Amino acid sequence: MRTKFYTYLSVVLMLLLSAGYAQAQDVQVSGTVADESGSPLPGVTILLKGTTKGTTTDLDGKYSISGPATGVLVFSFIGYTPLEETIGNRSLIDVSLSPDLADLEEIVVVGYGTVKKSQLTGAISSVGTKEIQELPITDARQALQGRAAGVDVTQAGSKPGSAPQVRIRGRRSFNASNEPLYVVDGIPTVGGIGDINPGDITSMEVLKDASATAIYGSRGSNGVVLITTKRGSVGKTVVSLDSYYGINEEMGRIDVFNGEEFAEYKRESRRTVGTYPAGAATPEADAKIFEPVELESIQMGRSTDYVAGLMQRGNIQSHQIGVSGGSEKTTFFVSGNYFKDVGIIQNQDFTRYTFRINLDHQLNKKVKIGTSTLVTYSERNGENFNPIGGALAENPLGKPYDDEGNIIFMPTSDGLRTNPFAEVVPGAQVDETFRTRIFNSVFLNWEITKGLTYRLVLGPDFNVSRSGRFTGSQTNERRGAPPTGSVDERFQFNYTIENILTYQKVFGQNHNLKIDLLQSFQKDKWEQSTISVLGIPAPSQLYHRLGDASQITGANTNLVEWALLSYMARANYSFKGKYLITGTIRADGSSRFGENNKFGYFPSVAFGWNVDQEDFLKNSSFIDQLKLRASYGAIGNQAINPYQTQALLGRTSYAWDNTAAFGYRPSSIGNPDLKWETSTTFNVGTDFSIFKNRVFGSLEYYITNTSDLLAPQPLPNSTGFGGFTTNIGETQNRGVELSLSTLNIERGDFVWQTDIIFTRNREEILSLPNGDDIAAGRFIGQPLTVFFDYKKLGIWQTEEKDEAAVYSDVPGTIKIQDTNDDGKINASDRVILGSTVPDFSMGMTNRFSFKSFDFSFFIFGRFGSMINSEFHTNTNYLAGRYNNLDIDYWTPTNPTNLYPRPNQNQEFPKYNTSLRYYDGTFVKVRNINLGYNFGENALEKIGLSSLRLYSSIQNPFIFANYRKVHKGIDPEVFMDGEQGVGAGVVNANITPPTVQFTFGINAKF
Repeated sequence: MRTKFYTYLSVVLMLLLSAGYAQAQDVQVSGTVADESGSPLPGVTILLKGTTKGTTTDLDGKYSISGPATGVLVFSFIGYTPLEETIGNRSLIDVSLSPDLADLEEIVVVGYGTVKKSQLTGAISSVGTKEIQELPITDARQALQGRAAGVDVTQAGSKPGSAPQVRIRGRRSFNASNEPLYVVDGIPTVGGIGDINPGDITSMEVLKDASATAIYGSRGSNGVVLITTKRGSVGKTVVSLDSYYGINEEMGRIDVFNGEEFAEYKRESRRTVGTYPAGAATPEADAKIFEPVELESIQMGRSTDYVAGLMQRGNIQSHQIGVSGGSEKTTFFVSGNYFKDVGIIQNQDFTRYTFRINLDHQLNKKVKIGTSTLVTYSERNGENFNPIGGALAENPLGKPYDDEGNIIFMPTSDGLRTNPFAEVVPGAQVDETFRTRIFNSVFLNWEITKGLTYRLVLGPDFNVSRSGRFTGSQTNERRGAPPTGSVDERFQFNYTIENILTYQKVFGQNHNLKIDLLQSFQKDKWEQSTISVLGIPAPSQLYHRLGDASQITGANTNLVEWALLSYMARANYSFKGKYLITGTIRADGSSRFGENNKFGYFPSVAFGWNVDQEDFLKNSSFIDQLKLRASYGAIGNQAINPYQTQALLGRTSYAWDNTAAFGYRPSSIGNPDLKWETSTTFNVGTDFSIFKNRVFGSLEYYITNTSDLLAPQPLPNSTGFGGFTTNIGETQNRGVELSLSTLNIERGDFVWQTDIIFTRNREEILSLPNGDDIAAGRFIGQPLTVFFDYKKLGIWQTEEKDEAAVYSDVPGTIKIQDTNDDGKINASDRVILGSTVPDFSMGMTNRFSFKSFDFSFFIFGRFGSMINSEFHTNTNYLAGRYNNLDIDYWTPTNPTNLYPRPNQNQEFPKYNTSLRYYDGTFVKVRNINLGYNFGENALEKIGLSSLRLYSSIQNPFIFANYRKVHKGIDPEVFMDGEQGVGAGVVNANITPPTVQFTFGINAKF
């Protein structure tokens, strides 16, 4: 498998290195390149030394190139020792390349450098170009789901421009951020990676244990994702085209009653209280409870599906052109990308323009300089707009349009709901966000002397955004009142300066020592200006010229600054390549803490043993690689809002002789003793490869204890403050991770490969200052987020009338567990029902190739978690005034145990929150991909060096009880609250999932 993998990489490399060089009196040379056994080697690079002229061998190992008689041909191939041949007067030069065992190992990117995988002591998961290109993803983080062990990635819904949530080895903190650190081309980012075009990425490495993350100190407390973008190579200029177009169809929606079902539901709600006679419906009885427009709909059989009226067929497209190449002095990679995602709900879309240029220049033998520059501009519509909730509750018996086709603002005369279709009329609501970002990494490498190198890295990051919102009179929010408008402008400038000194030396033949010293400084400045108004004169103004409005309802500016000063020392030592040790110490000084606690010190140590290098395993017939690893270290967390150590003032007003007088009062309590949240991690792991590399992978076990948690401490209301931030409690994460790759079949032109990822992480609160914190939902021995509520046993049945009466209930109402058996239901009967944390998650990718065809499918599953389906409470009305979920509700003739009986006098069911908890287990077929790669003869005719056409289907199947049995949509939910959605919550803010059909092309010229 590895031979094929390296062959693939070499083909790409050769295309980059081929060049156009001509000279008047050249000799035409051809030949064949083979390995030691005589087998032809496709994809070998042949370069005319001292020039950019080159070519590559074809599938039969043959090549042809011209050059002067004095020229020297350099034959190079990954995993083989380069070979030089002088042309002379020869027209035929056949060569044989010998394996270079030292270069056969996979190279892994680690913080501030790279390392051969056999010399790695930390826990790292890698995702390469192959995995990234298999999926037509909009955000690079999506490629980590089910592909990197220990990484939990959630993509909830399909709203354009929304970002996935990433958690590495679970959550550690109550209040501080659990988001990992993203490092792009050596520079830590604060603006996220949603602006980065996935097509520009070469690899992503996930650093997980303390040994791997300690070099980033407090910034790496939740794990680190290293992103390396593409760079140029010596050779002729190569132009690449990567383009795809797809359509999105809704995969399903929450079912609500149609007109006939709603009418019966409303009747039943009246039968419960005696205002509608039992038995079959009659026109006379209907006339007493339905409005004229409802009666008209009943008689006509008219029913309006408001959700369907808001939906549309979405589409997604991405078009990228990349240019790469270079000489021995300068290499370059330039790309431009246009991306657009039109959602399945009207007025929701996202557009992004991306430009990248990566340059490397060898200034002289000692000095190399380079830059990675990203420029993006994006437009997002409808980020805070989602009319689905209102549409679900809208009365289906209303009349949405008049006879001329005009929208009726109030489909019914009860005044409860406005017409959802009015929300998507062009100009009725506008919600736009425009962002511009310039992210840059500039470096200088200076080889001071042999083995001693200095590296300077500068990383400025500019972020500017402008959000405008307009809400017109004909919307549910305004209901005929004057329009409102607002503008929110934000500017962020972050920069990083790093000085790195590296010393590396081999002592004798057995001792290899590498020392890295780092000094780093990072500073961030964030500014915000907002204004909101009421009474915009002309709706066509939208949110522009807000000074013309009749009233300014709010205006404010804000400034937040923070800085981080760091020092780091790391030493790597290996003996005979068998015994490895890595030691790291990092000191971080953060402006977020008080004078006495600004600096935190975070050490780590790791050991590795390449057991396969021992004499007793060197000649093993089935063990190719076996390495044991162990590490222990500490990392800190300072990811809280700045100024928590300081008491702040806020403006207030006082009554002064019947006149408002303005002044200032304390608005928050500072905590000058606030200190670092600290996590210590113990990790053991093994890397293995057996059966001539047909089976390989890694296995990890870890325990992380986090203490001095940064969290809010509530205060009594009598103090006038809600609370303050302090250090409380301790948590633990422990888990097992498995990455396994297999080469199942390799026969002739047919190859079948499988990748399997298994992740199990258990969160647990070890201690809290005052025991269980019921108000905050925190319990010792439980995960950080649990569902603590009443437990539904079913519905009280007719034969249980007397027992129900003990609890002041009647048949048809929710039956709750009396936990303490005291004959009454109160807060003491609440129990822990479950958690958002899954028992385990798995991902599996199968890849097949046969001649020119390739086929793959990817499956991802999450098992054992619980979700909070707010649809089953917020859209579950008993009174029959609003539409309701299409549920199986209780009646005397339908004694179900699922949902209570409708009741006109009770809007929501008693203990209705007990209806919202469901098993969150799911299995998704994430992607099915089929491609065709054109052969050499066809490519020559059309002037291309490679061409692949493909088609893919995303999310064709979701298997979940919540979806099938409980009429839900998608149980994939955020583990932490995010994007207006609570932890583990499914609600109308989440756009329904989609099935995506994509057609694409990958071509190189």
